[in-house]
Amino acid sequence: MKIIPLTSAPYQSLTTTIPVDGKNLKLKLGISYNSAANYWTMSITDPSTSNLILDNIPLLTGGYPAADLLGQFKYLGLGSATIVNVGNSVMDSPDSTNLGTDFLLAWGDTIG
Repeated sequence: MKIIPLTSAPYQSLTTTIPVDGKNLKLKLGISYNSAANYWTMSITDPSTSNLILDNIPLLTGGYPAADLLGQFKYLGLGSATIVNVGNSVMDSPDSTNLGTDFLLAWGDTIG
């Protein structure tokens, strides 16, 4: 699993290469905080074509299999991603201040 470097900036964009199922995927991620709903969302774009692959995926924690943010999109070959509580926060999901510190985005091979 690769840890994607995120911060608590309310709008962020980064291009990253993620090793997934023996291939290196180059993806552009857009991360934003939805203050009305109090959760983070992620958009995934192909940086070579600027085509949107997925939009507004909630970055929420959960038990398996719900913890895999990309589980329902296995047919896209994007692997698996999950939000991990590494700060022992009592919160269920990251708030506007602790993404990238107490909660990390881990991404890697397809699970299951």
